[in-house]
This record gives sequence, C-alpha cells and structure tokens, in this order.
Amino acid sequence: MTATLIAFTIDCSEPAKLADFYAKVLGWEVTYAEEEYAAIGDGKTSIYFGRVADRKPVEWPSPDKQFHIDLRVPDVERAVQEYIDLGATRPDFQPGEGKWVVMQDPQGHLFCVCPERSA
Repeated sequence: MTATLIAFTIDCSEPAKLADFYAKVLGWEVTYAEEEYAAIGDGKTSIYFGRVADRKPVEWPSPDKQFHIDLRVPDVERAVQEYIDLGATRPDFQPGEGKWVVMQDPQGHLFCVCPERSA
C-alpha cells in the first residue's frame, strides 16, 4: 500500500520560533503555535515542531545525524545569506564539492540548500 506523506515532526526546544523560521524559509503559513507545539503548512503537507526541553543538537559532521531536509532554490548564495539573517548558521564542514550548502537551523537541525536542476 502506498502512503501519502502528510507531515513530519521535528523535536526542538522552542517550537513557535522554529516554526516561524521554516515558515519564512519555505514561504508557508504558521498554522498553529504554542509553547509545546507548532505547525506550518502549504495546504497539502505540514511540518510539526514538538517541544523537547533538553534536546541537544548533534555535532556536524557526526554519525549521530538522524535526518536533514533538502531545499531547492534558484540562487544558493542569496538563499544562504537570507537564512543566516533569519538565524541559521553555515558550518565549516561542507561536503559535496560546492554542489550544495549544508546549514543548521536556529535549533541546530541540518538542512541543505541545493541549486535548481540544470537542463
């Protein structure tokens, strides 16, 4: 049976703040926000943020990494700067030989900023 992804949840210490960050990055709407739980969505898919007060981000690079999100943008360096302005960081370790940029959101979760596909 084939499933349809409706949402995934990211553990963090400040759900509303992280929801606001990703809403701005993705251009999605914050659909719910409180101290313990927040959500964003595009009308089809949602990302939920659940509060885990003592959550500690993993080091990068590390085999402890459990997931990361890949985001496609038309201008990688411009997007990277905008995300830094929103509170993300750009770690020193950058695999991929410049094909994408690894970043950490304000709570330390990894995400990659990828260029549009070439024809």
